[in-house]
Amino acid sequence: MNTIKLRLLLEQFFIEDIGERDVTSELIFGKENKGSMVFIAKDEGIFCGEQIIQTGFRLLDENSQIILKVKDGEKVAKGQELAIITGRVSDLLKAERVVLNLVQRMSGIATKTNEAVSVLNSTKTRICDTRKTTPGLRMLEKYAVRCGGGYNHRYGLYDAVMIKDNHISFAGSISHAVDAVRSNLGHMVKVEVEIETKDQLLEAIEAKVDCIMFDNRHPEQIKDWINNVPAGILTEASGGITLDNLHSYSDCGVDYISLGFLTHSVKSLDISAKVMADMKGDVQYEYIGDARS
Repeated sequence: MNTIKLRLLLEQFFIEDIGERDVTSELIFGKENKGSMVFIAKDEGIFCGEQIIQTGFRLLDENSQIILKVKDGEKVAKGQELAIITGRVSDLLKAERVVLNLVQRMSGIATKTNEAVSVLNSTKTRICDTRKTTPGLRMLEKYAVRCGGGYNHRYGLYDAVMIKDNHISFAGSISHAVDAVRSNLGHMVKVEVEIETKDQLLEAIEAKVDCIMFDNRHPEQIKDWINNVPAGILTEASGGITLDNLHSYSDCGVDYISLGFLTHSVKSLDISAKVMADMKGDVQYEYIGDARS
């Protein structure tokens, strides 16, 4: 991840949550009060969030001591300790909710992606994400997909050409749309076209696009049509694909399957933050919060 961008994002999130100050924590604890907090998985899944924990807590207390007990992309079990953070109590409490929310969401995405990769169980076809991400969190969510064993589609409207049905309708045809793009496009940017009919498939092949997306096509239909696609043109399936029917696409021959549900409707992995020791050093576990708070 871009660490400069990550820092800026976290600064914005902390400003939103803390505002002028954390009234509760600052009135109870002084700057001299130190403590430790532990992140614990309340369910099994794939962990994602090392940089969130390190950067987030140190933004508020640069002297925070952080022990990461698991790495991004690793499987975690229910009850497993993920990280221990030691620092000023008031800053631990200020950072805890923002950091925890992000780690839970990213771990949920990594877990769902890993599940999709396992269900597909293909050596040829790769699972990838879409632009159906949470505004402001795209970099983090796409990183989480990679941690789960998936791949990234384009990051936005700026890094690849993707000619969809509405583009085709406005342009009049795939050929017109591709010609308009090719006459102005630099040689480093790839062109993908979304197709729904066999005639559109043949038109896209004739236009020599870089990638063809089979949109809302059944596996058997893709198997039939994909024989027309020459080597050198990548293929993708998308639309109407769920975990329940994903395995049926495992041998349809496409290079990629893009899944919006990896990011747009994923369930966060349940993780808790608990006080590891009181200020006197006596071992004590006190409930602080979970995914529902």
